[in-house]
Amino acid sequence: QGASQMSSRDAILNRVRSALGRKVSPQDTATIDTHIAAHPVGMQPPRDWEPELRFRTRAEALASTVEKVSSLQSVPGAVARYLVVNNLPTGGVCWPSLRKLDWIGAGLGMEDRPARGDDLVGVTGCYCAGAGTGTLMMLSGPDTPAAASLLPETHIAIVETARIVPFMEDAWALLRAEHGRPPRAVNFISGPSRTADIEQTVTMGAHGPYRVHIILVG
Repeated sequence: QGASQMSSRDAILNRVRSALGRKVSPQDTATIDTHIAAHPVGMQPPRDWEPELRFRTRAEALASTVEKVSSLQSVPGAVARYLVVNNLPTGGVCWPSLRKLDWIGAGLGMEDRPARGDDLVGVTGCYCAGAGTGTLMMLSGPDTPAAASLLPETHIAIVETARIVPFMEDAWALLRAEHGRPPRAVNFISGPSRTADIEQTVTMGAHGPYRVHIILVG
């Protein structure tokens, strides 16, 4: 089956090359493969800014809210304050990787289980964050399930300041350096879900959370 798929692929590409009047030699293919494997970085704007401040500015411009705490142990208290101030439920789901935090001590009922459609609050970490766009990079896995950031109406994300990188290219470079190959799913979150498909009116929470609250740790 693999050989059949490859021959079909080659046949399609050969037809494209023929239509374009191009011939590709084995040397050309090797050059292309080498170029792709090198992951070259294109032109970027100047990095004359501090990543944490730029990330916060960009995230807030996308309608996320941001708070900073000094340690991971302070996160449950920060989550509790946010939920109480905004009259939101004080229970929900969290990543299994966050189960050891003292949620009960903060008066929260966080469960480390798969998210359901009726869960209103989801607390997650993130793999890293891009300062240039205020974007969270999420990797799927047993301890970092994607649904916790996608199904609940309120998504609270914990971001370690040491994991804020300048640009998207830096996020991919970090992933390659630490994991080699990406996991089954890589999700990028830039503020609450929104759409303007209907009458050009921006509607929040169209395909995911209405709210994204980011807690910086560092």
